[in-house]
Amino acid sequence: MTNRADVVVVGGGQAGLAAGYHLRRRGLDFVILDADPAPGGSWRHMWDSLHLFSPAEYSSLPGRLMPAQAGETYPDAGHVVDYLADYEKRYDLPVQHNTRVDAVRRDDDRLLVEADTGTWRARAVISATGTWSRPFLPAIPGRSTFAGRQLHTVNYRSPSDFAGQRVVVVGGGNSGAQIAADLALDGRVEVRWVTQRPPRFLADDIDGRALFDVATARRRALDSGRSDTGGVASLGDIVVVPPVRTARGAGLLAVKPMFSRLTADGVRWEDGSQSGADAVIWSTGFRPALSHLAPLNLRGPRGHIPTAGTRARVEARLHLLGYGDWTGPASATLIGVGRPARDAAREIGALCGRK
Repeated sequence: MTNRADVVVVGGGQAGLAAGYHLRRRGLDFVILDADPAPGGSWRHMWDSLHLFSPAEYSSLPGRLMPAQAGETYPDAGHVVDYLADYEKRYDLPVQHNTRVDAVRRDDDRLLVEADTGTWRARAVISATGTWSRPFLPAIPGRSTFAGRQLHTVNYRSPSDFAGQRVVVVGGGNSGAQIAADLALDGRVEVRWVTQRPPRFLADDIDGRALFDVATARRRALDSGRSDTGGVASLGDIVVVPPVRTARGAGLLAVKPMFSRLTADGVRWEDGSQSGADAVIWSTGFRPALSHLAPLNLRGPRGHIPTAGTRARVEARLHLLGYGDWTGPASATLIGVGRPARDAAREIGALCGRK
């Protein structure tokens, strides 16, 4: 049997929940299909010490302020999971967990959403699967010969897993800096932090509040035909959260240029010297998790699907939400996803005749 709905939302993390909030306000019939067994999206899988870049009141989804976490200016990942679980329950959002979507196909005037629990026929689809399930690993010479442990950011949990070991952390973004700081501050791990270019730290007083404002100002400038302000990228790459500030101040975040290759027992540097390593942590980013949309044949440059706002340019029944600035300014953040979610719901409401 094929199920029917006005809208199927693929993904039940922060972007999917924000979409659900606005779809309900439009009076649309919808379902949210989520692969995880419980609420929280990617926040359920973060490392133990991770904290938000912003205070709770600046990290909220539409309609419900995130409560402050006792004793913390910047809430931890567990607090975010609790907030998202409460949000899902508070608005009685129709999330079906443990449901993996395999494909979205065209079916006459509808889109057919094929999941491992059944098939849905919808007038519109919002893809909100994020990037966490698609970690990127660079093609580095010797990677297959390294005898130590290799893992990506998605697999990192705590320094206790590396006590007494030599660890190379690769990546000059927030994840790389935070994991390097986490390991260095623990004191039981010998850490080398490696980046392709010198790390660019934002000013110490900049957090997620300012980043959202900067991203929004850039989008408004571009939309109005004014010059590109450069957005967040013009400020730097790394938000100096308290652990990063502490580790940097203690001289524990010395950085080395990227090594030339991995060897069986470590890394070889550009000058030919070698260093032993027991583990390499690749904090090298992610790619959009869009394999379920492959049957629609919409991919453009860099693996992105060209969009106008959140709407796919050549498939008006499909909206993409929460993957980055190409699907709305700051849409991959808690505070930033609300506005593009509202816009997507408004366009879908018009498509379904419910303005």
